[in-house]
Amino acid sequence: MAKPTTIKEALTKWEERTKDDSTKATDIGLQFQYLPIEKMDGTLGTLIECRKLSLSSNMIEKINGIGNMKNLKILSLARNRLKTLNGIEPLANTLEELWVSYNLIEKLKPIESMKALKVLYISQNSIKDWSEFNRMGAAPKLENISFIGNPLYESMDEATFRSEAIRRLPNLKQLDSEPVIRGD
Repeated sequence: MAKPTTIKEALTKWEERTKDDSTKATDIGLQFQYLPIEKMDGTLGTLIECRKLSLSSNMIEKINGIGNMKNLKILSLARNRLKTLNGIEPLANTLEELWVSYNLIEKLKPIESMKALKVLYISQNSIKDWSEFNRMGAAPKLENISFIGNPLYESMDEATFRSEAIRRLPNLKQLDSEPVIRGD
C-alpha cells in the first residue's frame, strides 16, 4: 500500500513547482496532494512568514504542528477528515479566517479561544445542537459564518434557523453568504 504524502514532501513539491522558498513564502497551497496528506506535523513550523495556508482536499484527521505559525491569518482545512478543532488554539491571537467546511466536525469548544477570528466557514459538518453553535459567540470578532448543511441547520426551516442564529450571535454581519440585517 502506498504511503501518504508528508508535509515535508508536499513542501518540497511546492518549492519545485513555484521556485519559491517555503520558509519565506506568505501564501502556500498544499491542497489536492497525491497521495493525500494525512498528518499535519512540526514541519509546518518552518513556515514562519506564511499568512495563508491551504491544506484542503487531503485526508487530515487532526490539527497539529501550527504553534510557530505566528503570522498565519487564513487556514484552509476544508474537505478533510477533521472531527474536532482541537489543536487550533496556538493561533488564537492571530488567525482571522478558518475554512473547515466538508469535514466531520461535531464539537466547537476550541473556537471559544479564537480572539482574532472574523470568518468561519464550517458548512457541511456534523454540528447538531445549539449548545455547540453558541460557542461561536465567545469569539469576539467573529462576524461571518457559513453554516449550511449541518444537522442543526437541516433540522428546521431556513428562516427559523437564520433568525435564531442571528439572535444568538449579536456580532454576526454575514450568515451563509447573506448579509445580516437587524431590526431597530
